[in-house]
Amino acid sequence: MPSSGLRRALVCSALMMFARPAVADEPTEATRKAQAAALAQLPMADRRDFDFAARGFIATRKDPVIRDAAGKPVWNTAAFAFAKGDAPPSVNPSLWRHARLMGQAGLFKVTDRIWQVRGFDVANITFVRGDRGWIVIDPLTATETAAAAYDLVAEKVARLPVTAMIYTHSHVDHFGGAAGLAAVMDKDAPILAPQGFLRAAVSENVIAGPAMGRRAGYQFGLGLPKGPEGSMGSGIGMGVAGGTRSLVPPTREIADTGTELVLDGVRIRFQLTPGTEAPAEMNLGFPDWKVADLAENANATQHNILTPRGAVIRDAKAWAQGLTEAMDFFAGAEVLITSHGWPRFGADAITDYLGKHRDAYAYLHDQTVRLINKGMTGPEIAATLTLPPALAQEWYDRPYYGSYSFNARAVYQFYMGWYDGNPVHLAPLPPETGAKRYVEAMGGAQRVMALAQDAFTKGDYAWAAELLDKVIFADATNAPAKAQLARTYRQLGYQSENALWRNIYLTGADELERGVTMQDPTGGSDMAKLLPPSDLFDVMAVRLDPAKAGTQALSLGFVFADRKAEYTITVAKGVLIHRPGLRAGRNATLTVNYPDLLDALFAGTPLAAKIQSGAAKIEGDPAVFARLASWLDKPDPAFAIVTP
Repeated sequence: MPSSGLRRALVCSALMMFARPAVADEPTEATRKAQAAALAQLPMADRRDFDFAARGFIATRKDPVIRDAAGKPVWNTAAFAFAKGDAPPSVNPSLWRHARLMGQAGLFKVTDRIWQVRGFDVANITFVRGDRGWIVIDPLTATETAAAAYDLVAEKVARLPVTAMIYTHSHVDHFGGAAGLAAVMDKDAPILAPQGFLRAAVSENVIAGPAMGRRAGYQFGLGLPKGPEGSMGSGIGMGVAGGTRSLVPPTREIADTGTELVLDGVRIRFQLTPGTEAPAEMNLGFPDWKVADLAENANATQHNILTPRGAVIRDAKAWAQGLTEAMDFFAGAEVLITSHGWPRFGADAITDYLGKHRDAYAYLHDQTVRLINKGMTGPEIAATLTLPPALAQEWYDRPYYGSYSFNARAVYQFYMGWYDGNPVHLAPLPPETGAKRYVEAMGGAQRVMALAQDAFTKGDYAWAAELLDKVIFADATNAPAKAQLARTYRQLGYQSENALWRNIYLTGADELERGVTMQDPTGGSDMAKLLPPSDLFDVMAVRLDPAKAGTQALSLGFVFADRKAEYTITVAKGVLIHRPGLRAGRNATLTVNYPDLLDALFAGTPLAAKIQSGAAKIEGDPAVFARLASWLDKPDPAFAIVTP
């Protein structure tokens, strides 16, 4: 999400919704048997979710395609209309059922005072009727989808001003569309967010943003068509809308659990849950109406403790504790809404839901740590740890977005790091070097490919993939091995119950056959201008190429006139250090407006033009900034993943 990797990747709307056709492989007999076996284990008689998801439906858009100001499609509310009836053999039956539920798009009446628009983006936008207007919770990812959602509620319920806005947490799909409601928002409307929101929203993924963005393309299947042989959504929603991202800063950050406010005549209580699903997150409730909003802490799926795209690991223990606290904090609630998925109704159903959701995270944490202390490694725990049947049979604890396999390894990493204690893994061979030696030791590429084909024929796709991966990393020009691995990945994708794993397998197959074609078309965003200077200098530090800098050194002062702030950076011995204030020994001092510096560094806008116009000035050695800029490395937004 411009300087945030996730944000950058999710802007690829055209690639998400109107992608080129994928090469389709027929499900093999082994895959068909695996789907049938999975179906036999599922509690298909439990249809409560279909009632909850459909309850209160009012209407949806006549035109399912939402467009930007230039007419470019950014979202299609009917993109998953194909998901009807029984699952085809190319989709895990559990994931197919989940897509049928997630694909329901439109306006829903939750209570007499609360409406939600679902299916207009990956998240929900909630409209709460106040005394004068609408209190909006989580205004989606894009300004266009937020505006379309408002138009629908205005047409079907009431066209009222937005009198307050609440961001439940710091992920872009919960605030990016805020500016789309500016035209209908009171000029003095309060905007609330959890403590630490602004810094987390802007800079959570900035340091490793380019790499996260590349991997997010796999996680969300941004280059895949939607369909039975392509993407089946993202587990917490059907996809992330393209279009325009924005960030309207909050006017107040909520700092304490138990804070109670009255917004437009509506009493709201807040529960802070930092470090759970997001670094800054909060639940909220409407005690007068017995309604609780659990943000993204209790979705209709198991969530990620560590996302496949990469991120800071979340705390499974804190997550479970936050849900325990929520059960007491919102005791007696008759309606539960969340930022993704559908509501739940009835106090008993809500208590059961929160309790079993909590138990899933607590069991994950506690049993992973127990097995760590018995000497098991992350992969060993991931291969053996499963949910108890009483939890696994609940649809909302199933692995549509997160999975026990991935999450157990995340908990291991949270406590132990990546190293498993085995000395052979202290300094492992790089993938390509190791692959060449493995292939040679096994008798050459043809021998390994024959073994992989035998595994494929037997339906042992995981082993076939492991073998073929070695062949390709030993020789990236081996086209038959790439084709064979692509077919293998497709069968693994077809069988996956996890929407993200499906996207990753199918994207890997696609890139093996076509190469890397998906690019980030955004070129950044104005949101980058909200980065505090300290974060900007951190980005510069991780992009400094010591080979380019060599033994050279410099010291450059920055005066940001628009921020009334001063900093000094020094480069020596291949390390960039920044400090507040102007320090002695500077080679030069650059006075510049902060957005102009960002444009010069990230958009390629020449700073010389600003200096010539008088909008910026440099005192001292005029070549220092150009020299510094020449030492900064440019990230590769399309690096190889399934090939060397």
